[in-house]
Amino acid sequence: MMLALLIIALVILGAAAAAMLSRNLIHSALLLVGAWAGIAAFYLWAGAEFVAFAQILVYVGAVSMVVLFAVLLTRQGETSAPVGYDSLKRAVLAFIVAGGVGGLLVGAILGSPLDVHLPAATPTLSVQQIGALLMGPYAPALLIVGVLLTVALLGAVVLAAVDQPEDTP
Repeated sequence: MMLALLIIALVILGAAAAAMLSRNLIHSALLLVGAWAGIAAFYLWAGAEFVAFAQILVYVGAVSMVVLFAVLLTRQGETSAPVGYDSLKRAVLAFIVAGGVGGLLVGAILGSPLDVHLPAATPTLSVQQIGALLMGPYAPALLIVGVLLTVALLGAVVLAAVDQPEDTP
């Protein structure tokens, strides 16, 4: 069981690190899809099936498509500059800061008391109940969010459109 968690964590961290270090935006976006899918696998491992499938639908499906569309629509040309001295200095500084923040988090976790008294469990909603709520009283909010995302995508297309002469196909 812990081996599965370790494998999932390595997939998430590996994909996220590769996305961060990749010089190609398309590759970074696709690696983010891998990281988000790994997070969905973690939710499945933890027994939260609804959250896992929501993660797949929202992040792996919708957000990744918006990111890919934004990258493809706004990219004017390949600008892949070589990694220079300033980039390496920033990377070293980023790793030092990340190590410091990680050390603070580990210290806070190890220094906290472990006998936490949790409140009694609240009744959980089934997937059918959540669906009935989303399609019942919360349907207008869901529709407004859908329209807002569609308008945002259309706005990105309009902003990224390049004026071309009339005779070009």
